[in-house]
Amino acid sequence: MSIAELFNTFAGNLLPILLIAAAGFILGKTLTVDSRAIGRIVFYIFSPLLVFNLTVTSQLDLKQALATVGYTSAVIALLGALAFLFGKLFKLQRARLLAVILTVAFGNTGNYGLPLVKFAFGDEALAVASIFYVTTTILFNTVGVVIASLGHLDLKSAILGVFKLPILYAAAIALFVKGAGAQIPTPLARAIEIAANGAIPAMIVLLGLELTRIEWSHSLRAVALGVGLKLLLGPVIGFLFAACFGLQGHARQASAVQAAMPAAVATTVVATEYKLEPSLVTAIVFFGTLLSPITLTPLIVYLAR
Repeated sequence: MSIAELFNTFAGNLLPILLIAAAGFILGKTLTVDSRAIGRIVFYIFSPLLVFNLTVTSQLDLKQALATVGYTSAVIALLGALAFLFGKLFKLQRARLLAVILTVAFGNTGNYGLPLVKFAFGDEALAVASIFYVTTTILFNTVGVVIASLGHLDLKSAILGVFKLPILYAAAIALFVKGAGAQIPTPLARAIEIAANGAIPAMIVLLGLELTRIEWSHSLRAVALGVGLKLLLGPVIGFLFAACFGLQGHARQASAVQAAMPAAVATTVVATEYKLEPSLVTAIVFFGTLLSPITLTPLIVYLAR
């Protein structure tokens, strides 16, 4: 693994994402941009249609999709458990411990993970990455929200919230269409394709906009723990579990990269909503995103071999 190989991988796959995100960040700092409105457009239109388009057009079979769902759930569960153990070892107080668990368990598999997988490994890997993304979103909106709520929200309410996720219906309808072998009318298919193609640029710009809302935390130990665990343990667990779940080729590449992603920007939203150390969570998200090329670049080089 040469320096030139690492540089070319970074320049060709990570740098374009970071440049667009930086443009979004600068835009958010210099102009009055409603990132929540853009977020809703991505959430309700772009993301669901991207998932639908990828599912319908990919060669991904049901067995591989189910293996990816199991893999994703296992990765999130183990990362969360390890974050809990290390947090206890470092004697973090309860709110900070829960904040670290939240940020370590749930990675940025949408805004950052999907474009990175597409650039590095192509559309077939992107289809697998989208399954990881959908599964992560469902778990985040149930388990993640319950963790962040510190008991203010019951499990039933969190589970019912899943049925408000557009990507869940997009994935279900796509699987039905694919299974039935139905043909989508050309005007509708082209409209879906256009929206799907716009999803990734919109997600990256939104990533930059969301990072403008960073609040600085004085808990350096908790920040270092959250960033370190996510960036170092994510790739290791991703590799180990890929073998356990029999993932190979594009499935292995996409899943391992998604497992290694830094903390999700969405964690800052629920942390703010439920007053779960929002400054700590946003600091972990910011520094994790900033430092992620250090671990993601060699990971992509290795997976591409």
